[in-house]
Order: sequence, then C-alpha cells, then structure tokens
Amino acid sequence: MAQLFSLGHLSTPSNMDGKEKIITQIIAAFVAVEYPGDWCLRDSNEGHEPYLLEEEFKGKTDWRALDPKFLDQAPDGYGSALSFFSDEAFHFYLPAYMIASIRGQLECSNPVFALTHGLDDISKRERINPRRYGERTWFEHARHKFAIFNREEAAAIIAYLKFRGENDEFERQRIDESLKNYWHERVA
Repeated sequence: MAQLFSLGHLSTPSNMDGKEKIITQIIAAFVAVEYPGDWCLRDSNEGHEPYLLEEEFKGKTDWRALDPKFLDQAPDGYGSALSFFSDEAFHFYLPAYMIASIRGQLECSNPVFALTHGLDDISKRERINPRRYGERTWFEHARHKFAIFNREEAAAIIAYLKFRGENDEFERQRIDESLKNYWHERVA
C-alpha cells in the first residue's frame, strides 16, 4: 500500500512552505506511535457508530497509508471517528487527520474541534453528563485524553492549531483559548 504521507519529496526545511514544515513536524513527532491493536480502537459501547468505527479501522496499522476521503467519512459516512476512538487510537490516527486538514482534504471530520473541545473558555467548565458522570467537566475529560501525548507531539499539535487559527477566522477564538488554557503548558 502506498504511503500517502511521506517525507521523501522534501529536501530541506529551508525550501518548504509553511504547510509542509508543519506536516514534516507532525510526521516526525508521531513516527514512533504504535498501532493500538484491533481490540483497542473504540472508546464507547453505546450506539452503532463505535462498532462501525471498529470494523472500518480494524487492521489499518499505518496511518500514513489512509486515504483522506476515508478519514473524512469514517465510519460509514458519519465522519465521526475522532469522537469515538479510544485514547490510544486517537493518538495513533490523529496525525493523518491533521495532515489531511492542512491539505484541505476534510469536509466532515474536524480535528480542530477534537483538539479544542473542553479546553476553550465556554466548554471547559461544562459538565459532561451530570446524571452519569457527576461533576466531571469537559476540561477534565480533555486533560485525561490528551495526557497520552508527549512534548514533541504536543508541539506538533500546537503548530497545527496555530496554522488553523491563522487560516480559519471561525475557529480562531476556540483555538486561542485552548492554546492558552492547556496546550502551551504541555510544552513549557
């Protein structure tokens, strides 16, 4: 299977444009992340989307080989995979989503939302589901989910979010708040 995300066509960082520098940073940061295993793809047992996700991503052990159209629609046309991945699968597949986003290849899937929800000023104090999770907030949930990322990966996420913030006025405030409230402290 051909790798859709490679460094082979890039010679030196000095001749790359801004997008390619960020893509190179993402690839380098996530190169050692291991496939979590078919048994560890979904984070939920509720509804049918997590099971669809599990079926569609089963055996997809190289995120660099995934077609952006597949990423944008999975699972089964819902484009909601980023919401149903286990933390480990989110960690593994996230670079493919960020790169496809930088290249403008996503219409349904939104890595910015997945990386900022719970960290922006509006959602961070919001309780998830008080009847089920008591006082747990989206911020606490996000901190737990993102704790898996190492410093280099967090720096690549910051570069991605800054790029998106500069190029998407609609997302800018949410991105800026999440950088201030969480992401910057991860690399400090």
